[in-house]
Parts: sequence; structure tokens; C-alpha cells
Amino acid sequence: MAERGQKLILDTAALNEMFFDEACLLGIMAPIRDYQFVWHLNAQLQLDFRINDLEIGLVRKKREYFFKVYEYRRRDSMLEHYLYVNQFDGEYLLPELKHMDYLWLMKGDEIEPAWLEETMQAIRSTHSVQMVVKLAIDQVKHRENLLF
Repeated sequence: MAERGQKLILDTAALNEMFFDEACLLGIMAPIRDYQFVWHLNAQLQLDFRINDLEIGLVRKKREYFFKVYEYRRRDSMLEHYLYVNQFDGEYLLPELKHMDYLWLMKGDEIEPAWLEETMQAIRSTHSVQMVVKLAIDQVKHRENLLF
């Protein structure tokens, strides 16, 4: 008689905790195209956000949706920056944050509060930005959609 193998179950809660450990999430309202917003952001803050091969794919209503992710890493820091486009073809990566056009996730290193406040102020002064807020990651209902 053949022996049945055990099912391995992926602990997504642990993955979720590890991914967001010491991370910071900003919500940005800027109703312009993502490539324009990234260009203005890079120019204003002297950054180098670039589109990469990362896309978040979700299936909703029997359709596939692909959300772009821009990435930036400084050579002298462990801090990683990911800029998510929250909307694609009428669907939202984080449906509970429909009013946010972009989500900026920072992770991988400690974030100084003074630096974060300066960065948020610089984002606010960027072309077409209407609002920037720091979001509590543990309060975001669909945060697992940000995992890649």
C-alpha cells in the first residue's frame, strides 16, 4: 500500500511579518501618469526610481491585473524603496486605499524620523502631489498584495 505524503503549508503570516518588519509605508495622492510622477519625484528628490521586472499580478473578476512597481536603492544604504502604482484598469492593488494613487514602501534599514519628515515634505512639494501620509502597515487590510 502506498504511503501518503504530508502536505506542506506555506506560513504566509510569517512571510508577511518578515517582509514588513521595520518597514514604512507612505500613501501618495498624485493624479498623473506613473512615468510622469516618477520623473518629477526623481528630479525633486534626486532619486533614481526605475521600473523593473517586478509586477504584482492579481486575478479579480476572472481577469488579470498587473500593477507596476518602481525600485530605488542607494549604494551607501541598505534601505530599499519600492513605489507601487495602486491602480490598473479600474482595479486597485489595495482596495481600501482607492484614494491613493501611489504607495511608497521603504524597508531594509532603520528610518530616521527627521529624514522621513523631510522626505514627505519634499514629496508634497513635487509637481501634482496633493497629499502624502504615513500609513500604519498593520492597519492595511490587503497588505499581502504588496508582497513580491
